[in-house]
Amino acid sequence: MQIANPVLPGFNADPSMIRVGDTYYIANSTFEWFPGVRLHESKDMVHWNLLPSPLSRTSQLDMRGNPSSGGIWAPDLSYADGKFWLIYTDVKVVNGAFKDCTNYLVTAESIHGPWSEPIRVNGVGFDASLFHDDDGRKYLVQQTWDFREYHHGFDGITLTEFDVKTMKLKPETERTIWRGTDVKLTEGPHLYKINGYYYLFAAEGGTVYTHQEVVARSKSLDALSFEGMPSNPFITNFDTPRSYLQKQGHGALVDTPSGEWYYASLCGRPWHHDNESFTDPRGWCTLGRETSIQKVEWTEDGWPYIVGGHGGQRYVDAPKDAIETEAPADHSQHDDFMSDTLDLNWNTLRVPFDGEMGKVGGGVLELRGQGSLCNLFDLSLVARRWQAFNFDTTVKVEFDPKNYRQMAGLTNYYDDLCWSWVFVTWDERRQCRVIEVAQNDFNNYTSFLRDTAPAVPDDVKSVWLRTKVRKQWYSYEYSFDGTSWVDLGVKLDAKILSDDYILRRYGGFFTGAFVGLAAVDLSGYDRVAKFSEFDYRELPDNE
Repeated sequence: MQIANPVLPGFNADPSMIRVGDTYYIANSTFEWFPGVRLHESKDMVHWNLLPSPLSRTSQLDMRGNPSSGGIWAPDLSYADGKFWLIYTDVKVVNGAFKDCTNYLVTAESIHGPWSEPIRVNGVGFDASLFHDDDGRKYLVQQTWDFREYHHGFDGITLTEFDVKTMKLKPETERTIWRGTDVKLTEGPHLYKINGYYYLFAAEGGTVYTHQEVVARSKSLDALSFEGMPSNPFITNFDTPRSYLQKQGHGALVDTPSGEWYYASLCGRPWHHDNESFTDPRGWCTLGRETSIQKVEWTEDGWPYIVGGHGGQRYVDAPKDAIETEAPADHSQHDDFMSDTLDLNWNTLRVPFDGEMGKVGGGVLELRGQGSLCNLFDLSLVARRWQAFNFDTTVKVEFDPKNYRQMAGLTNYYDDLCWSWVFVTWDERRQCRVIEVAQNDFNNYTSFLRDTAPAVPDDVKSVWLRTKVRKQWYSYEYSFDGTSWVDLGVKLDAKILSDDYILRRYGGFFTGAFVGLAAVDLSGYDRVAKFSEFDYRELPDNE
């Protein structure tokens, strides 16, 4: 049995992997998407099942108004004292000198919850993790953010003791334990105690193609006592541009019951247009940063290394003691909206799905028109990750707009800056409903069909909308009967929905493309759209 990387495809970044008994768990970043922190479990590291997210209430996480790629950065999951501990960061500023991040702690006796109300921990830096020492003491380990323009923004790794009696940090114990290598941008720290050494794993180089993970160790937790591994980096794809996996770095170490070791890392899978160099640009990662798992072994002098080389492997031998389980062959999803709660694959932006946004059940998802897809506060959008390079998504929509400010349809969305959609709206010149396709490219908004937008006949109650995504390009179609489809003649470049495209002009490029359903009413009359028969169907990747 082999692990096929990435094990968690499509926007599952910054993995924090642990083992409790014979079960492995991974927690991933969710940034501005709600609910907060994505959880998976597995018995074999091969098949992973999605679990309910731990941050499902606004009392735990209020991101209304957060910038795109703000919110939840690099959560840390751990298990000690008979319960799960989750440290997470809510980042309120993305661009510029400041990050305005706050770290919180929640706990639960079961991975399924209920999870506690949050304890505010500190704001020293992001990517915080909780280390449980074998003497019972606990420490917060974190990247340290320095906003001063005459210092490097990444100011080493800070360690602060956490008092379990008061459930607060002891600020007087704060100290820098390691400043990182000359690659800099040191972040994502995790501490482990193995054979008498404290091992510090940390990411460097930024979460792009220069990304890497490095290792340092010390016999103590004293200030600046850690020494770097002579063979650093531990994992990177900076010098392996033709590897299937790229950007590997930030992640976590785990052992198996029989004593094997594995490392879960974020990764990316770039693609290129036929007329582009393979190395410049390095590629476009429309699926965002995903999760890979690599096998780890140890040298005689006690340093870890990636089996097969620091570039990692696409296929990795599963643990010898793995309990093989079953999981779906892909992440295809059909939703008939019969339940009165949303499926775990659905996400909303910044706030939970509630009565302000709409309701679900009885075969229909109703969305109440609110702000545009650029809105950071009031937006009726329900979406799921792209988890394959090639897929079709269809949905049936019933919508009766009365003016052009009322729109409802199917969107491919990266963030408030870059998205497109096919939607039903009103044409005041022709006095009828029409189907339009529009794109927002860094706030350059384009309506593609205009006067040629197909009219919706008066006797047609519902319109079927479809998007076809084919790695480099995607398109939109419509149907009045769900059987006969008409291509709208708009071919869009998928790179606009990639991390790498966003990076060119915005500092928050940490999520990935989504496909979703949206209703907009800029006139403020709360026009409702009814969606049904949603289908996301993955297709083979012709790589």
